[in-house]
Amino acid sequence: MTDFRVPKLNNNDTSYVLVEWLAEDGQAVRDGDPIALLETSKATEEVEAPTDGVLRRLLAEGAECEPGQVIARLLGSADEAAPEAAQEAAQETAQEAPQEAAHGNPGGPRTAAPPGDASGVIVTAPARELIEAHGIPMERVHALGRKVIRRTDVEELLGAREPSPAVSPAVTGDAPAADDDAQWITLSRAQQRTSEVVERSLREIPAAFTAMNVDVTEVLSLARDLTRRLRTLVGLPEMVVKAAGGLLDRFPMFFAAPGPGPRARRAATADVGVTVDVGRGLFIPVVRDAGNRPLAEIAADLVGFRTTALTGSFRERDLQGGAITLTLHTNDGIVFAVPIVFPGQTCALSLTAPRPEVVQDGSGFAVRRFATVGLAYDHRFINGRDAAEFLGELRTALESPARFLSENG
Repeated sequence: MTDFRVPKLNNNDTSYVLVEWLAEDGQAVRDGDPIALLETSKATEEVEAPTDGVLRRLLAEGAECEPGQVIARLLGSADEAAPEAAQEAAQETAQEAPQEAAHGNPGGPRTAAPPGDASGVIVTAPARELIEAHGIPMERVHALGRKVIRRTDVEELLGAREPSPAVSPAVTGDAPAADDDAQWITLSRAQQRTSEVVERSLREIPAAFTAMNVDVTEVLSLARDLTRRLRTLVGLPEMVVKAAGGLLDRFPMFFAAPGPGPRARRAATADVGVTVDVGRGLFIPVVRDAGNRPLAEIAADLVGFRTTALTGSFRERDLQGGAITLTLHTNDGIVFAVPIVFPGQTCALSLTAPRPEVVQDGSGFAVRRFATVGLAYDHRFINGRDAAEFLGELRTALESPARFLSENG
């Protein structure tokens, strides 16, 4: 008999939600088969069987669980011959849960949550919190027609609902009612985690900022041509990811991870995190080895990230391991943006939308398109002169894109 324990999926969450069992109770599974779907604050992750065996579930769908908690057992051939022993083990686990909780054992099993309501629909704990906070009728939730209701499903409902006008108590002079939930906007779990990261960054990292205007007229023209030839969307963000990845060897500190003391760990590859926000929370999936991979592969990655963000189905491994972050601020009219340096990195890039500017061209004038590329950096590891050189190299690559791509693939 093998205990199936919840793996540690990230460093941000102390608990996850068991969204769905992917294998039936009593089903024979093989080593590596996906058997459960766990939801974290940022992603959903399939967890796999650590060995061959017969699955015995110990936790209901929709319940919360912690890293290290036993939520199932995998029975071997000897256990299969004595099913009553497996049943006793499951009962023993359920009995141990309140005892271990009482003795402060955070890794012990929890009492299973009810699998669903009278309709048979399973509502995860984060989803139920949003439902209750916003007073969403369960009829609307059931109308989604989904077996498992996750946090992202409720956020979808909230996005479709017309917001009611809010009046500030400071304007009316009335004291807010203590139990009037309509006056409060509850942050999603994803936004709560973003808030925590931002607070930590501002608290721990002495960041500075430098920005540079880049003439992107030629690179935008090349991107349009590549979109037709490669049959995948290529835009300015894809070009910036590729160009930034090519600077790893000349600027290793910009991709390094701060370590204890006056040191930083060198990155083996230029793994570039790119912000994606389609209205369902901020995600930062990572483009792996951006300096050595073809532009077509990078473009395909970013297209896939945007599609995945619409469903909120990122896996933790999609979001981990970034050496540098590119934050996109490409709405029309934005000319300046200061990114946050994420803990574990030394800097972050920002990119604004291209904008037309009139420039002198010989004896006349011409309209060119410019974007602002900014760099926020941890001043303990990077100085202003280094930041200006890094941005200068990035600008050179973007303003001579054909030569850059011929040299870097």
